[in-house]
Amino acid sequence: MTPFLPPETLALTFAALMAVSILAYVVLDGYDLGVGLLLQATPEEAERDRMVASIGPFWDANETWLVLGVGLLLVAFPVAHGMVLTALYMPVALMLCGLILRGVAFEFRAKAGTPLDKRRWDWAFAGGSALAALTQGWMLGRYVLGFEQGLAPMLFATLAAFGVAAAYAFIGACWLIWRTEGALQVRAVAWARDVLWVVAAGIVAVSVATPLASARIFARWFEMPNLLLLAPLPAATFGLILGLRSLLRHMPLPDDKLRHVPFWGAVGLFCLSFAGLTWSFFPYIVPERLTLFQAASAPESLSIILVGAAFVLPVILGYTVLAWCIFGGKARDLRYD
Repeated sequence: MTPFLPPETLALTFAALMAVSILAYVVLDGYDLGVGLLLQATPEEAERDRMVASIGPFWDANETWLVLGVGLLLVAFPVAHGMVLTALYMPVALMLCGLILRGVAFEFRAKAGTPLDKRRWDWAFAGGSALAALTQGWMLGRYVLGFEQGLAPMLFATLAAFGVAAAYAFIGACWLIWRTEGALQVRAVAWARDVLWVVAAGIVAVSVATPLASARIFARWFEMPNLLLLAPLPAATFGLILGLRSLLRHMPLPDDKLRHVPFWGAVGLFCLSFAGLTWSFFPYIVPERLTLFQAASAPESLSIILVGAAFVLPVILGYTVLAWCIFGGKARDLRYD
């Protein structure tokens, strides 16, 4: 098959598709992992049931974006896939264990015969969520520093693990503000307030470590005119954090006004952070080792794969949007069997 796009354009197209898939996964599975992380923060069984019900129609579809992102990495950038998976084999395996555990717990807690059995599955669901979130954060920390060895990179990866878990807990709390009401909504507002500053500290830590990891990245951010052109990115992030803090201090509002705003604000923080990382590492797919163009498959292969991706991506996006449209109410209106 003759490539219908230049090789460089094909590589950039697949990089964009992979970036969209990863960002969609981080946002969508992030909020349901966050709900899992917060599950044990309430002693009320009815509230835990409501929390699980709020993500019931969405959680398994959300994980499809992870499959798509990893699949695109495998077929479009196989050399990078091998290097990344080799460096992150153990955390990837643990992440999959966490995702499997929370999936099993989700189904079995609904069939639990006694409150004690349900409580055990609640712990399993929370534990699986925590394992998945922490390993994803660890992988981000290792990636940011280019998989360097030593005590300092490992400590940074540990901080990144807890930072990502905090970010997931924050967006999960914002989801509950939107999708629940009453005492649980009040709890969710308090959770979001408490964890917002941990999220802010994590963003600052990654923002400082990324340019220090590479002279090339430092130059991309701090040399003129980039310094002026990129200034709106950290300014928007800082402004959004302050805006969320101010809003959360007054929530919940009468008539449940602005209930959805914290969630979309959290999504904005994720998008801004992702944009910063993308700018820092482009065109490298493995930091300082391998560029997109070096790692890309043959143009003929990419052309064939692109045809398949053009069908798969709209299908995944379509049923994600459809689920949000059908199950768009408060958690009391949602059911899982």
